[in-house]
Amino acid sequence: MTRERWMALFFAGGSTCFLIGPFPGYASLVGDQADSVTFFIGSILFTAGGTLQTLIAFPERHSGDGGRASWWAAAIQLAGTLFFNVTTYRAMSTALSSSEYDKLVWRPDAFGSICFLVSGVIAYRASGRRGWLPTRGGPGWWEPSINLLGCILFGISCVAGHVVPQTGSMIDQAASNWTTALGAGCFLSCALFTLLTGRTSKSPRLERLRKLEHAVQRDAEGVLGRYERLSRR
Repeated sequence: MTRERWMALFFAGGSTCFLIGPFPGYASLVGDQADSVTFFIGSILFTAGGTLQTLIAFPERHSGDGGRASWWAAAIQLAGTLFFNVTTYRAMSTALSSSEYDKLVWRPDAFGSICFLVSGVIAYRASGRRGWLPTRGGPGWWEPSINLLGCILFGISCVAGHVVPQTGSMIDQAASNWTTALGAGCFLSCALFTLLTGRTSKSPRLERLRKLEHAVQRDAEGVLGRYERLSRR
């Protein structure tokens, strides 16, 4: 299995944890402690995928704008996953009513969400676009936009999950839960696409190979066209 597919497998596992974790029915079934462990495991899987993504992007960091963008997007996203490690670990042992919740849990969650958002913007700006809209056509053309949408939803979840000191409760727990689940669903769709096809916009190496394939295909079509024209004479 390729490195890209291993990366996708880790991201798929982490996304699944963040997809099922916010559902009240899941928390009722397994209990609050196991639910917190689910989020923590998901964050570790995100970090594993982010580490592999960074290692894949590292050799291409000087190979043009696409390589630099992939490297920075991967490195910043990896930093975000580390903040989520802190968030989910602290959440396992810190009660919502605790005066320390905002400092121990929400702040690293905010930093992680910011890192994800910056990473998503970098990746989207480096992707094929026509103005602000993605260019349709190639396999996985939708990946950068869906990834960015997931990052935005995680950011909304973070804001909605802020605990108001005066009340000791979240701004909007329901909104925080469903935006977390939707964001995880976005990441999961990208990861499953890579698992099934072996293609991903997150790998500058594969992007370079795809461009080479397209160039060879164009040259082959050109040669074939010239041969057909000569054969008709």
